[in-house]
Amino acid sequence: MKSLAPAVLTLAFAASFAANAATPPDTLVIAQSIDDAGSFDPAEGFELTSVQGFTNIYQRLLQSDPQNPGELKPTLASSWQAGKDNRSLIVTLRDGATFASGNPLRPEDVIFSLSRVVKLNLDPSFILTQLGWSKDNVDRQLKKIDDQRVAISWTADVSPAYVLSLLAAPVASIVDAKTVLANQRNNDLGNKWLATHSAGSGPFQIRRFVPHEVVLLSANPSSPGDTPKLKNILIKNVPEAATRRLLLEQGDADIARNLGVDQMAALKNKPGVKPLAIPMASLYYIQFNIDAQPALKNPALWEAARYLFDYHGIADDLLKGQFQVHQSFLPEGFPGALNDNPYRYDPEKAKAILAQAGLKNISFKLSVSNQPPYLDIAQALQASFAKGGIKVELLPGLSTEVATNVKAHKYEATLNAWGADYFDPNTNAAAFAYNPEDGSKTLAWRSNWHIPELSKQTLAATAESDPAQRIKLYQAMQREVMKNSPYVIGLQARNLIAVRANLKGYVQGINPDMVYYSQVSK
Repeated sequence: MKSLAPAVLTLAFAASFAANAATPPDTLVIAQSIDDAGSFDPAEGFELTSVQGFTNIYQRLLQSDPQNPGELKPTLASSWQAGKDNRSLIVTLRDGATFASGNPLRPEDVIFSLSRVVKLNLDPSFILTQLGWSKDNVDRQLKKIDDQRVAISWTADVSPAYVLSLLAAPVASIVDAKTVLANQRNNDLGNKWLATHSAGSGPFQIRRFVPHEVVLLSANPSSPGDTPKLKNILIKNVPEAATRRLLLEQGDADIARNLGVDQMAALKNKPGVKPLAIPMASLYYIQFNIDAQPALKNPALWEAARYLFDYHGIADDLLKGQFQVHQSFLPEGFPGALNDNPYRYDPEKAKAILAQAGLKNISFKLSVSNQPPYLDIAQALQASFAKGGIKVELLPGLSTEVATNVKAHKYEATLNAWGADYFDPNTNAAAFAYNPEDGSKTLAWRSNWHIPELSKQTLAATAESDPAQRIKLYQAMQREVMKNSPYVIGLQARNLIAVRANLKGYVQGINPDMVYYSQVSK
């Protein structure tokens, strides 16, 4: 029988949905917006859709356990050992591992995969260049020992434990060097080809990607690890959340992503569907530019603001479960995250703090994106701060304009969100608790907050080899930032999705890449 071309197969799936109002038994159908997907090259893709796909298309040397993300498990590596110099790892590769092409995994593939990230120098490359790697020295830091072992070295003052966390990030995915180089154009290391194709060892491979329309993945039965239970993953571009909800409710989709509060309410108690609110590593916070006016530099204002953020009113009443209250810079679910929330909405206490500090007639301008939920939250904060005697003037604008002004220090205060770039506490500590005064545009720098001691602690935590001691360092920094800093961290976002009730084995974690399709069945 002649095989169906990918485009014909996609149309056949669509016809099946229309005729049967049910998804094919061997295919997981997902309704979400994929307009953000620009590239499926792990050295470039940094958008939500791309990152969600990487764990299913590629594998890393080691990866987070889906059931226990804080535990790193060997994947394409079978073992590793830190060098005596504390600046190297000897990694032994998994015996018999192959890529979807049938090519065996080799040390050359590991070296090529990691070095091309640095040489291409695209958006996610900073995760690996933290190791002191550059296009000029990376080839000296990655060496083949024999057919099963590779040596990974670095020059930065960071511990092997921290390096392992970075090697578990999507950007460190291992690609099939032979396949990629066979498809490179103009010495681009296969970047253009990998934008729409795959060359990995993950449980699925890209069969077809049509930007703004569809991503079709097919099973890779030779993937090291568990064999996928379904033959296909079909991700359909459905820009409207209401339409995504309707497709799920009708049985035309198995998963509907990025739903809103209204869609979740409509699905509540509906037969055949299961709404889920999954915590995300995305924190919403107020940030002050302490050099914008004298009052914003006063720690008493920072403290008072912590009692003027109506945490539960916004999370529970206004946004109805789309957020949860969270007040530390590591999101719940991250190693070492503090989940106690010591501050509550108390306007009278805020007034007393301001009066004791001699602060009167306080007002500031709050720059905020004009899109929900930012503007909704900002309007609620305007009202809650007013009850504490502080006037907040809202300055709504395009997200890009707000971000540009904040990075240029042209703001008094802003309401913003921060998402983790990789699954290690340093990803947020290096933003909230680090200002090296070298031009690095961290959040502390954007606040004009000069913190030499906290910056030293942040560096010390990346150099610490003892995991338990690392956790203690990050917890101490969180307590300091929570108590005395120009940020008021108030909310952690939840990912609102819904699945068909007959779906089994679907796992989704806190980071965008922690989306696991291989064990899904119906």
